[in-house]
Amino acid sequence: QVQLVESGGGLVQPGGSLRLSCAASGSVFSINDMGWYRQAPGKQRELVATVTRGGTTNYEESVKGRFTISRDYARNTVYLQMNSLKPEDTAVYSCNAHLTSLGGYRNYWGQGTQVTVSS
Repeated sequence: QVQLVESGGGLVQPGGSLRLSCAASGSVFSINDMGWYRQAPGKQRELVATVTRGGTTNYEESVKGRFTISRDYARNTVYLQMNSLKPEDTAVYSCNAHLTSLGGYRNYWGQGTQVTVSS
C-alpha cells in the first residue's frame, strides 16, 4: 500500500521560512509528477507548485520567487521550501504524486499539513 507522508508545517511569523517534505512509501515502482497544493478556509484547493519526472517546475503566480519545489529521486521525496511567507499563504498544504505501484498507475494525496503565517 502506498502512502504519502508529509511533514514540516507549523506556525511562522510573516517573512519567515518553512520547509515541507513529502515522502512516498510502500510498493512504489516509479513516480511521474509530484506537487504541492493548498486550501485555505473557505477557498478552493489550488496548485502551488509541481515538478515533473524530468525536473521541470511550475509555480502558482503568487509564490514565484519565494517558494522552491525540489525532488530527491532516490528517496521518493518532494520538498517545498517556502521563504518570505505572508499571512495569505496560510492554508493546509497537501502533496500529490502520480505514480506506479503494485496497484497500477494512479494519483495519490498526502494527509495535509497546516501552515499558519501570523504574528
